[in-house]
Amino acid sequence: MKKENNFLSIRWLYLVVGMFSMLFAGIIYAWSILKNPLAAEFGWGASILAVNFTLTMCFFCIGGFLGSQVAKKIGVSAAVIISGILSGVGFVLTSMLTGNVGLLYITYAGMAGLGIGVSYNVIISTVNAWFPDKAGLSSGCLLMGFGFSTLLFGTLLDAMFRSEAFGWRKTFVLFGIATAVVLIIAGVILKRPDDNVVFPTANKKASVKKESFEARDYTTGEMVKRFTFWRAFLCLSCIVAVGNSVISFARDLAVSVDASEALATTLVGVLAVCNGLGRILTGALFDAVGRRQTMLASNLLTIIAAGITLLAVIISSLPLCVLGLCLTGLSYGSGPTLCSAFVSSFYGRKYFATNYSIINFTLMAASLVATVSSKLLISFGTYVAPFVLLLVLSGVALVLNLSIKRP
Repeated sequence: MKKENNFLSIRWLYLVVGMFSMLFAGIIYAWSILKNPLAAEFGWGASILAVNFTLTMCFFCIGGFLGSQVAKKIGVSAAVIISGILSGVGFVLTSMLTGNVGLLYITYAGMAGLGIGVSYNVIISTVNAWFPDKAGLSSGCLLMGFGFSTLLFGTLLDAMFRSEAFGWRKTFVLFGIATAVVLIIAGVILKRPDDNVVFPTANKKASVKKESFEARDYTTGEMVKRFTFWRAFLCLSCIVAVGNSVISFARDLAVSVDASEALATTLVGVLAVCNGLGRILTGALFDAVGRRQTMLASNLLTIIAAGITLLAVIISSLPLCVLGLCLTGLSYGSGPTLCSAFVSSFYGRKYFATNYSIINFTLMAASLVATVSSKLLISFGTYVAPFVLLLVLSGVALVLNLSIKRP
């Protein structure tokens, strides 16, 4: 009994360490705040900065795939430590930019994005391996930490950028070092469970609600040959695209409906709160009612969020914009948790790390939509066009969603 209690204690410790490390790794998502001093100093326009966000998401996804492979060869600790160093160096080098946008793409998107992508996949797959009985809760807690990063650091970053004592260059250096240190410590602490560990069993009632088919472990090769996987991939890409696009221009969107600069920055933090809450609430809902109902609820919420924000833009309503941003945050937060829980419930846990890295490429697809949304904004000079696109994609996701029944 004592040994079992120690086991239960250590897995909760790993969950806390994972959440704390995700909190720092998630700083890369504060792009709507991080980009402001770069735009001011170098005169880079919205389209250039949107491309950097898209590239960051691409390298983040590539990093996730590489992380699943590297961890197999050199171990979890080494993979997370190396990713922490790479992320930190990326932020520090970004602080030294002199106006070459190509170097921004290399240091921030390439190095920081890749490094955080590696740590994201390795930490989530490692901690989740300790919670086969609470997969949704574990994923939700970890991803909540990732989503809360902008809330915790957004206002602080903005204040440091404006401060003569720090400025944006010192701020990038300090946050780069802090991220590296936290990820290195996480790498030292986190371990995967031994193969002979016996886990608590999941609640049988919940299991019945989840799916009607007999689950088995699918290799990555088997998974990508399943038509259902690609329907889910496109569905989740469309759902995530809405939040991904809004995050990239959330601050400017709020200003466009007469929010003050201070309120707009605060709303970016509120969006992050809802993002984080969406992740843990989705995890809890998944454990309670299963994949089908949770994906449907997330999809419907995404449609409502896009519709309300579109209406807010059309009639220039700040209250509706605030509501739309909150709902968008909740719906966007559901995406990563659904990706994790979907892969584990449909395709098993044996090959979870690699399979999860593949489903995470939904972020790459979604980031391309964010770039298109920015171009629509520039072309039409209004947020109406991007939100019409996002509303249509939400509807497409619903059609795909309803067709997903078996692996």
